[in-house]
Amino acid sequence: MSEVQDDVQEFAALLTRLKERTDRSYGQLARRLNMNTSTLHRYCAGDAVPLDFAPVERFAALCQATPEERLELHRRWILAVAARQRTRTTAAPAPEGAPSAHSAPSDSAVSATEGAPSETPAEPAPGEPPRRPWYRRRSLLVPAAVATALLATLGSLSALPDDDRSRASDSVQGADPTRTSAMGTPRPKSARSPSPSPTTASPSAGASKKSSAKPTESAGRPSEKSDEPGRQRPPTGLPLTWSADSHVWQAGCGHDYVITRPPQQVPPPPAAQDAATWAATQGAVHGRQTMVEITVQGRTSTAVVLDALRVRVVGRSAPVEGTSYAMDNGCGGALTPRSFDVDLDKDRPIARPVAGNDTGTPIPAMKLPYRVSAEDPEVLLVDAQTVGCDCSWYLELDWSSQGRTGSVRIDDHGRPFRTTSIKGLPRYSYDTSAREWVPYS
Repeated sequence: MSEVQDDVQEFAALLTRLKERTDRSYGQLARRLNMNTSTLHRYCAGDAVPLDFAPVERFAALCQATPEERLELHRRWILAVAARQRTRTTAAPAPEGAPSAHSAPSDSAVSATEGAPSETPAEPAPGEPPRRPWYRRRSLLVPAAVATALLATLGSLSALPDDDRSRASDSVQGADPTRTSAMGTPRPKSARSPSPSPTTASPSAGASKKSSAKPTESAGRPSEKSDEPGRQRPPTGLPLTWSADSHVWQAGCGHDYVITRPPQQVPPPPAAQDAATWAATQGAVHGRQTMVEITVQGRTSTAVVLDALRVRVVGRSAPVEGTSYAMDNGCGGALTPRSFDVDLDKDRPIARPVAGNDTGTPIPAMKLPYRVSAEDPEVLLVDAQTVGCDCSWYLELDWSSQGRTGSVRIDDHGRPFRTTSIKGLPRYSYDTSAREWVPYS
């Protein structure tokens, strides 16, 4: 294999190794990189080399390449581009008597151009140091220029933190009152982590607490050593955003609310998108089941790993005494989404992943850990149920990114979610023809 082929194949081999780390196909990666699947496959096969490093950098970030791997990838890309340019210039014949701009012409070609009958350059004058022929000096310029560009680019890449790359929206919020979003507080993985723990004060408060241990960097402020040349400022803050909708109905129409009012004082059931407002005006509590749809998204292109989803029950009491009002009358759908089932009656409930079904086609259960980013959000559906209590609870989502770990609390606008049993309660459904609530049949 020639030197040109070696440079291109080494670049392609590194791309392939990074791609094989992920659980995504060429098509999935290409969609996130805004390129054709065939183009990405040609890069990884060594059939083509991108002329711009930007898509290669996005590919490396999507594959969670380390800073060292990104530098090596950039070095190999420069060599591969130079190799392809040498291939093109040597493959294209130059006009007779005119040397190529990127390759050294033969001695005979130079002699013909300059009109000299000899194949060797003229001898220097006595006492004058010999000068290298211009065409041999030119051949040294290409590798020198490549090396200079490599050093300059590697230096700039090593000085840039990952947080300076493309950024997405800082939050996932909407005008819909059924959705709530909040900032969780990251906790440091080690003494070197700059993010504050849930019990520490905000970095805007000024000085951090004093202790006998070795002082660490405060969140949002680099230490004095961070000004040293070549030292990167560590990332700070929560790397993800989330939003939650607790008024999700089974198959879009099945749900119960417990209300302490007689049927004559309860208005007709609302449309699913108006459920939160309707429930708030009636003082309704989720009956038997609460389904929470959580949308999680990274703040940047850097991947954030969702490590675990945990359930915290903060209160149990006797079920609410009232009437259960069903939002459906035996409705059902062909789609059963994948979800996390939670049995609130357990002493220590856990979120158990459950597979779904789409008209007979199984939908695999979601297994954590799972990666998200600004370009690749994920939706988690939690189905919490009880048959014996009035339970107050919330969720904790553990994350890790770039050597840091943390946890965010997912709740209902700052309050715990609430689910009560409907066992033994009178149950009604709405008769649209009679326009009244009737006993559930």
